[in-house]
Amino acid sequence: MYITLAVLVIVALYAVMVYNGLVKSRQMTEEAWSGIDVQLKRRADLIPNLIETVKGYAAHEKSTFEEVVELRNRAQAVPAGDVAGRAAAEGLLGQALGRIVALAEAYPELKANENFMELHRSLDAIEGEIQMSRRYYNGAARDLNVKVDSFPSNLVASQFGFSKAGYFEIANDADRAVPTVKF
Repeated sequence: MYITLAVLVIVALYAVMVYNGLVKSRQMTEEAWSGIDVQLKRRADLIPNLIETVKGYAAHEKSTFEEVVELRNRAQAVPAGDVAGRAAAEGLLGQALGRIVALAEAYPELKANENFMELHRSLDAIEGEIQMSRRYYNGAARDLNVKVDSFPSNLVASQFGFSKAGYFEIANDADRAVPTVKF
């Protein structure tokens, strides 16, 4: 009788520990996603200033500017929980931003413009922060996914509706390519 009760208490305590570990992992994943979201917002806020600065030097690149604005709007319209959709939209936006920055090579006076240089430095810093945030998020997602898939924590995870988190990665190989700028 006491042995059965002791085993049940131990099993219940273990289930509570596993549940709390799953909750912690889920919260860390959500916090990590918030970090990515903040950096992506910072980048999106920088885009209009970058475009306005470049526009003065490369007015005939109107289609490139419109594409960046459209991709920025599309990326911001992706629902909050759609990690894969956001990753795809941000990958396309990153490529378009690369084309904007590459325009500086064709316009030496733009390349020398202090405002452009400051915006470019800011964009580089934000891109670095996005990469750090992405690595942190993917690590948190990996930890949660391991707990959701591993025995015996998968038993608790399935009972309480814990699910795997998607990774923030570029899914399309074409999105990984270095942007090509043609004049």
